Amino acid sequence: MKVLYGVQATGNGHITRARVMAPILKRAGAEVTFLFTGRAWEQLFDMEVFGDFEWRRGLTFNTRAGHVQYWKTAVRNDLRRFARDVQSLDLMPYDVVITDFEPVSAWAAKLRRIKTIGIGHQYAFDYPIPRIGDDILARTVMRYFAPASIGLGLHWHHFDQLILPPIIETPPDPEVVQPNKIVVYLPFEEVRAVVRLLEGFKSFQFHVYSAATVAHKPDHIHIRQLSRKGFQDDFRDCTGVICNAGFELASETLQMGKKLLVKPLRAQMEQLSNALALEQLQLGAVMPELDAASVAFWLKNGRANRVSYPNVAESVAEWLLAGDWHVEWDWIRAVWNRVVDRRKDEALSPHLVKHA
Repeated sequence: MKVLYGVQATGNGHITRARVMAPILKRAGAEVTFLFTGRAWEQLFDMEVFGDFEWRRGLTFNTRAGHVQYWKTAVRNDLRRFARDVQSLDLMPYDVVITDFEPVSAWAAKLRRIKTIGIGHQYAFDYPIPRIGDDILARTVMRYFAPASIGLGLHWHHFDQLILPPIIETPPDPEVVQPNKIVVYLPFEEVRAVVRLLEGFKSFQFHVYSAATVAHKPDHIHIRQLSRKGFQDDFRDCTGVICNAGFELASETLQMGKKLLVKPLRAQMEQLSNALALEQLQLGAVMPELDAASVAFWLKNGRANRVSYPNVAESVAEWLLAGDWHVEWDWIRAVWNRVVDRRKDEALSPHLVKHA
């Protein structure tokens, strides 16, 4: 089976999920060509697992100081180039198109009436799940940004819907966890504002991952350049994570049993809804703004929650290679049967009661 796999590269979450899928699809016998859009070619890093991948400019969102700027997003995206990329993308060699919320591959397949499988958190919003900030603009973006014939939505809980658990790596547990080590990844915030937020908590060591640098900072705040290996090394033995309310890093944090504090992007329905879901599921803490009081409370009282997710990537690869491409309740239930909430030490699946 030959697959074109489109990946939205604006943030690192979609790329991280594709890193998990790439070797599993290869072992299953699929021939996969990856297409990345939404980030400049020179800003992509650690891409060896994807082989000879393709790149297009695609579409992206403009943000400033933790806020989505919809006007600049509309003005700065080159829609003419996007249309040319869609029209010129050759889909003839492929049996199926997969899109992880990537618009060039999704629209090229839609216009040619080729079946497209959407894999990602955004496709969970096709179902009635916890959401907030849902307006006509948000609904339009979710529906039309990267449309798919079949959506495999991912979430931390099934909410009695045809939704799968997260697709994440399962690294080995660290031998030692450093109790005062906190990893911080807030790429949509101004890094100097992040430093100001953390400068008063001198009994903790903050490892802040950022594409920017800071000339002057306290010794307990360490600015790290974006690096997959470096981030994994720091993440493995930290005790907690402060991040925006994206899906992938929060999922990895839950899988590793570390405490979690999220700051959602303002005016971004997906992140606001993720924060709401984390609160409802009692899996993490939320601060609507960069707020030192919220950080102080979380550092002192935050609770680590561990949810063990199975190898969902293998289940998806088996489903894909089988070629039936219908999302059935039996399959969804079977996957959730292997999810264990360590707070209760019990499978989550008995609560999935709906059926076809």
